[in-house]
Amino acid sequence: MDIFTKFQPLHNAFEQLMSISKHNPFGTTIEKMISPTIGVINGRQTLLFGTNNYLGLSQSDAARHAAAEAAMQYGVGTTGSRIANGTYSLHQELEQDLAKFFNRRSCMVFSTGYQATLGMVSTLAGKDDYLFLDADCHASIYDGSRMSQAQIIRFRHNDADDLRKRLRRLGDIPGNKLIVVEGVYSMFGDIIPLKEFVEVKKEENACLMIDEAHSFGIFGEHGRGIAERDQVEADIDFTVGTFSKSLGTVGGYCVSDHPQMDLLRLCTRPYMFTASLPPEVIAATKANLEIIKNHPELIHKLMDNASRFYHALQNAGFLTGPDISSVISVILEDLPQASQFWNRVLELGAYINLSLPPATPDNRPLLRASIAAAHTTEQIDQLVQIYIQAAQDVGVALKIQ
Repeated sequence: MDIFTKFQPLHNAFEQLMSISKHNPFGTTIEKMISPTIGVINGRQTLLFGTNNYLGLSQSDAARHAAAEAAMQYGVGTTGSRIANGTYSLHQELEQDLAKFFNRRSCMVFSTGYQATLGMVSTLAGKDDYLFLDADCHASIYDGSRMSQAQIIRFRHNDADDLRKRLRRLGDIPGNKLIVVEGVYSMFGDIIPLKEFVEVKKEENACLMIDEAHSFGIFGEHGRGIAERDQVEADIDFTVGTFSKSLGTVGGYCVSDHPQMDLLRLCTRPYMFTASLPPEVIAATKANLEIIKNHPELIHKLMDNASRFYHALQNAGFLTGPDISSVISVILEDLPQASQFWNRVLELGAYINLSLPPATPDNRPLLRASIAAAHTTEQIDQLVQIYIQAAQDVGVALKIQ
């Protein structure tokens, strides 16, 4: 028996994709970074619109200098988990900085954003509890739900009424109820109607967790996300997120006002059994958090860029997602068309993401662009023209409004 036999369908699907694609969309190598918006791919300078580097901070001078200083002072790794030898003063300082930024009592920092959501979902919901998950939640949330042993109940995407109905079906059955949603969903870039979900949470006496991975640093007056924008932060029980988007580094966090939050350090397995983030990453994250706090104009620039790109695509006749956010996707009909389009965009000088079923919400392929504050208006306009040219070259029909 071949242990890889179960992967044969995946192998066949990948072979089918590569038979119609000149380049591997899941193995694109950035050979050199020129700036936050330009890299070298296949030996040529390429516009970067598929990096999630929403505020351009992965290249910030402040973060680079802070990382270099921390590496010289502390070394390049902790060689242990947070509950063993892996807690440095830098980790505690970052947790304090984030708790203060969110106006929360406590913060836990994880080694990745995936582990933050995995850890919180799997730990907070026990075997006698109920998890209510948006149908389009990230894989880390669903993976955490499987680890939790809780009863998993899915509700229709961004549909607070459907959530309400499913909660009420439980009636007086014992067990805690945890609702998990996202601020901005990563495929379409669509935004949760959060006030509606807060109302349901209050009506049904449930807990509410929001993942602000794609909305932190982007929405709200101070960049705290959709909860801040919608003025419902006090009604959110747990906020999780990542450093690998707007903060430009790697890692994750959870902030909360719950007085017993620190107990989770002793029972959250993705926190307990993973080496902690190296000092240089923590130092760089702290430096970039200060930039976000002190430069709100980055948020305005990002949203101006996103709006410009979104409206230009619609005017050109592309089918897009419903909202303007840091993620803007074009919806295509089938795999061959999407693959040809993605390859042509790369050949014309821009890197974007190709997202394919079953990872996409409605089983149609997406061309996903992540817009950054660092992009110039000229680069935004150039990408629009690349899309239009690629559509013409591969036969994508545009529907002019």
